Order: sequence, then C-alpha cells, then structure tokens
Amino acid sequence: MTAEKKERKPIIINAFDMGTPGLQWPGLWKHPKDKSRDYNKIEYWTNLAKLLEKGKVNALFIADVLGPYDVYKGPRNVGPAASSGAQWPINEPSAVVAAMAAVTQNLSFAVTFSTISEAPYHFARRLATLDHLTNGRVGWNIVSSYLDSAARNLLNNEPLPPHDERYARAQEYLEVVYQLFLSSWRDDAVVLDEKRGVYTDPERLRQINYDGKFFKVPGPSITEPTPQRLPVVLQAGASKVGLQYAARNAEAVFINGSTPEALGAKIKELKALAKSYGRSPDDVKVVQLVTTIVGETHEEAEEKYKEYLSYADVEGAQALFGGWTGIDINQYDWDQELDQVESNAVRSFAETWTKPFPGEPANLKKTRKYVADQVKAGGSGVVFYGTATEVADEIERWVDISGVDGFNFTYAITPGSFEDLVEHVIPELRKRGLAWDDYPKDGLTFRENLFGTEGEEPTFLKPTHPAYNLRWKAGESKEEFEAKFKKTIEEHFSFNK
Repeated sequence: MTAEKKERKPIIINAFDMGTPGLQWPGLWKHPKDKSRDYNKIEYWTNLAKLLEKGKVNALFIADVLGPYDVYKGPRNVGPAASSGAQWPINEPSAVVAAMAAVTQNLSFAVTFSTISEAPYHFARRLATLDHLTNGRVGWNIVSSYLDSAARNLLNNEPLPPHDERYARAQEYLEVVYQLFLSSWRDDAVVLDEKRGVYTDPERLRQINYDGKFFKVPGPSITEPTPQRLPVVLQAGASKVGLQYAARNAEAVFINGSTPEALGAKIKELKALAKSYGRSPDDVKVVQLVTTIVGETHEEAEEKYKEYLSYADVEGAQALFGGWTGIDINQYDWDQELDQVESNAVRSFAETWTKPFPGEPANLKKTRKYVADQVKAGGSGVVFYGTATEVADEIERWVDISGVDGFNFTYAITPGSFEDLVEHVIPELRKRGLAWDDYPKDGLTFRENLFGTEGEEPTFLKPTHPAYNLRWKAGESKEEFEAKFKKTIEEHFSFNK
C-alpha cells in the first residue's frame, strides 16, 4: 500500500550573504573557488542577484555588524578576526541594493540595520529611498546590536547598554519609524497638480510629535509614501525579550535551532506570543540558517564537506563565538563544558552552545572544542550535505518536525554554494511542492514574496499587525485620522505594554 503523499506548500527560500570575506565559514576565503573577497565589487552583487532570480529565490538577506569581533583573547583584540577574515573587514549593506534591483524584477532584499547606528529620522529616509528605488522590494532586519566594539564607536565610547534596555530602545525606534512612514503623510498627499502648481498638499501632512524616553521626533517624514507604504519588518533574535519584540512587530523572524525539535519549540513560543498580542500566528514567518553542500553522490558531498573544513579557521571560529556571545572562550580548557555562562550579546546564541536542547544526544558535552568545531563549519546555522535528494529530504524533515516556514541558505564558498542551491537543491524541492515553479507575477513586492499576492492589499501590513491603523489613508480627514491614531496608540503602543 502506497503511503499518502503529504500536501506541500512552497517554503521561503532566501539567500544569506554579507559584505565581508568571511561570513559563517571563517577561513574559506582561501579556497581557490571562493570569490567572497570580491564583496567590495559591484559585479559580485549584481551577478549574485541575477543568479538568485534565475532560481526564483524569494529574497537576499544581507547581514551586518558595526564593529570587529574583539572578545576572543581580549579585551579589544581584533587580531584573530582580522587575520582569519571572520566578518572583517565589512562594508555597509544597503549600498549594493539599488544596483541589484536594477538587474532583477522580483528578488527582494532584507537589509540589516541596527537601532544604535543612527537617528531614526535619518534612517527612515534611507529605508524609504530603498523602497522607492526597488519598487517595494526591501525589508528591514531590525537588530539592537550586540557588539561592545560597535557601541564604543557609535555611542561616544560608552559600553553596550544592557540587553533588555536595548530592546526597549529598539521598540521606541521602531515606533518612530512606523509613524514617519505611515502617519505623517496621507496616502494621496502627493497631488502633482500642475494647474495650481502644487506638488504636495500641505493639508495632507502632519507632525508625529513622538515624545518617548529615548527619542523625541516631531516629523513629518522627509520622504513621500513608498510602494509598500512600510517596508517589510524582519527581526533576528530568539531570547525571551527578542521573541516578545518579534511577536509584537515582525513579519518574518530569523531563528536558529541546533535541531528541528529545538527550533520547533522556539517557533511554538513565538507563535503563542504573537497570538497573545492579537496577531494571527500565520502572519509571522520564521526562517532558519542553513548551509547545503551537494554532490552527485553522498560520498562526493562528504568529500566536499571535508575539503571545506580543511580551509576553516578555528581561531576565526572562536572570534565569531566571542562576538556573538560576548564570552571569551579562551578562558576555558579545550575539553571544559560551557554550562554556566551569561551573555549581554546574543543570548539565544549563548544558550544554543551551552544549554541542552530537544533532539540533541543526551550525553552531548558542549565543550570549547565542540563550540569551535561547530562554528568553523557553518557558523550559527546547520549544515546539510549529500545528494540533492538527501539534502531535500533533510529540509523536508526539518519543515515537518519544526513547522519552520523557510530557510536562509548561506554559503561555504561563493558563488559555488549558491549555484548548487539554484541548480540542484531548488529543482529537487520543486518536485516535492516545497518551492514554487515561478514567481506568481512580475514586479512582486517583498510582502507579496512572503505572503502571496491574494487579498485586498497584499503589499501592505496584515490587519492584525499593531501598526496597521497607523496609516493615514487616502480620503481620511485629518480629524478622522487623529481619532484613529490616538486609539491605535492607546491600544498597541503605550509604554507600559
């Protein structure tokens, strides 16, 4: 008797890159086929964008950090990261987006920006500019920053604020951005009335007069309404406070689990939190980081994996761990367990490598050696290697067990890993209904890439999102909007919530 074929829907397939020579596999810039050292050439990015659009990939997720990983063998020791090329040097992520948008139609771009890097008023203009130039294909991956090295350079040499305070500040930052995008211009404020000589109707503008603990911004926004009205809101962070932030605000969340069971537990927690905030759990998508290594046979893929490991830099791996967790792993013996550590950096990363999780072997000892071996092979994500069929089997298994909505596929070598993704892995996923045959239409916005093209306003926020009613719609009088705005703020954005 044949087993009943499971109903499948396409997963989110993102590529994951960074303007740096050493993203998740420190040391592989030395591999003869790796081109990550071309990160500072525009052709690297435009060629990558065209490759990803050929594979009908949803989005390119561009990570970022704002300082060196200088915790390992520290304090303030940039040596291991610099010599190994572990996310150092690094370029600003948004500069390449317009060029990639110019050579594609449907590929979207998730760009990482920190809430400590610049004033929200200035940032909102840069984000709006990207949404205009990409015709609505951009999203903001919100991070509250985790590097003391970044804080020292951006916050007048002050230390990084405590973890929970960073999220409180990030919430205000996001609220300012919401209101600048949605509440300071009416949808139809730009009238282009040539007879009267009126470009923008001043009666359709308003000051937001945001007055918070961290930010005081009168507005209005300096940019006119953008194609998506608000770029897609993404978030990376799976600590308790990070999940709460994501549940309130994010449309897509970047969460990593070391096993599908561990990932599934985090997803279940996130979806329950989203529901507690009055949102539909389906309106919060989750993606996991993965590297796929593909061969014609399992043995060939395994040999490729071993070859990549031969180039991996263990010092660079420990530098990455130090940056991600704020923990100098050099203080531990090679076989000492890391079971009693606290972190002011990325708490979920520290927990992944120090605490037991569902699906892991009961006798697994998370020692310094274990951490170094894990990080040098795939960084903060997981690695699937084998034939295209075997890799697709593992992807399918993770989807079934965890309920994850998709993956951020990163590289061991670039563009080779992305070429294998497009030429081998995605076609196999397509056979199973786990990848779409084509984009549903030309000119997709990022939000349509995530949620589809159906519905009344597929390019805008879902109705259960707390910022949905912050939008000043066409035809609404200023008085009508002020009443709606006041009610929305009281219901969703009071500081005591």
